[in-house]
Amino acid sequence: MQKFDYRWTLADAHFAKDKGTVFSCFACGGGSSMGYKLAGFDVIGCNEIDHRMMFTYCKNHNPRFPFLEPIQTFKDKQDLPPELFNLDILDGSPPCSTFSMAGSREEAWGKMKKFREGQAEQVLDTLFFDFIQLAKRLQPKVVVAENVKGLLLGSAKEYMTNIYRGFDDAGYYMNHYLLDAQMMGVPQRRQRVFFVCLRKDLVGFVPCEQTLFETLPRLNMNFNEAVIPFKDVADGMGDGVDSPKMRKCWELRMDGDSDLSNANEREFGKSGMFNNQYVYPDKVSPTLAARKDCLIRFDIPKYLSASEVCCISSFPQDYNFGGQIPHYICGMSVPPVMMAQVASRIYDQWLSKIRK
Repeated sequence: MQKFDYRWTLADAHFAKDKGTVFSCFACGGGSSMGYKLAGFDVIGCNEIDHRMMFTYCKNHNPRFPFLEPIQTFKDKQDLPPELFNLDILDGSPPCSTFSMAGSREEAWGKMKKFREGQAEQVLDTLFFDFIQLAKRLQPKVVVAENVKGLLLGSAKEYMTNIYRGFDDAGYYMNHYLLDAQMMGVPQRRQRVFFVCLRKDLVGFVPCEQTLFETLPRLNMNFNEAVIPFKDVADGMGDGVDSPKMRKCWELRMDGDSDLSNANEREFGKSGMFNNQYVYPDKVSPTLAARKDCLIRFDIPKYLSASEVCCISSFPQDYNFGGQIPHYICGMSVPPVMMAQVASRIYDQWLSKIRK
C-alpha cells in the first residue's frame, strides 16, 4: 500500500495543516503546494509571474498571500506580511528549461527568454539566485528547491557549485538529492533534483553526518514504493492520433521502440519525433512533458486522457485547470505525491525535532 494515493480528489481530501507553514515561489499550477498539503503543511501563499498559472493556482488553493509578479521585484518588496518571516519551509521550482537535456542547454545560458504565456523576458538561469536572495532575507527554517537532472551534468556542474555557495552565504547547509518519482508512489518515470537546505543555527537539533571538517545535516531520501504500470491507470478515453504522419509512424511501430523516431526513420528517412514517446501498458509511463502529443499509447492509437494524465502526475481528479489542458499544467508541475514524500521526510527527520 502506498503512503500517498496517486488517485485522489480535492473534494475528499483532508489537509491537516499541523506540520508547519510553507510559501511557494514559481508556484506554477500548484503541484508542489498540493504535495505539502497532502503531507500536512499549511501553504499560506505563492509567488508566480504568469497570470494564467496564478488564476489556476488561486482557483484550487485560495492562498492568503498571492503575489503575481517577477521574483526579482517580489524579493525586494518592503511590505511583505510578517508571516513570511516565520516560515517552516520556503519552496521553489525556478524555471529549468535552459538546463534540460532536451533543450539547447549551454547555447541558451545567459540569454533572455520568455514562455508562450506572454511573460516578461528573463534570463532563466539567474532566477535560482534571486530565489536564494529571497531565502537570505526571509530566513525560513528549511528551503526546498526542485529542478531538472541536467543540473548535475556537464558544464552545469559549475552552476551547482555556485548554488552551494549561494546558500552557504545565505546562512544554510545544503544537500541535493536526485530522486525518481516512480520509486515514490507516482505512476511516472520522472527524475528531478531536490535541493534541501537547513538554516545553520538549527543544525544541532537534527541528525547529522560528521565529515573531516564539519557536521552536516542529512536526510534519508531512500524511497522504495512499488512501481505502478500504466495499465493500472489506463481508461482508453484519450483523443485519437489524427495526424496522418504520426498515425503512419504509429502503425509502423515495433515492439521495443521507445518513441516514434525509429518508424519515422524507416518510413520517411528522416530523424525526428524523439519527443513523441510510447506508453507501454506493462511499464511505468515515461516523463510527461507540457504537450498533449508527448505521450502516445503503444497498444492503441491514442493520446493520454485527462484522467490518465492526472493519475500519472498524481494530480487530483477534480483539479480545476482553468481552461488549460491538463498535459500542460501537469507537465510543468512537481507531482504532488513526489513532493509529499519529500515534505514528510523533512518533517519527520528535521522539523518535528526542531519544534519540540
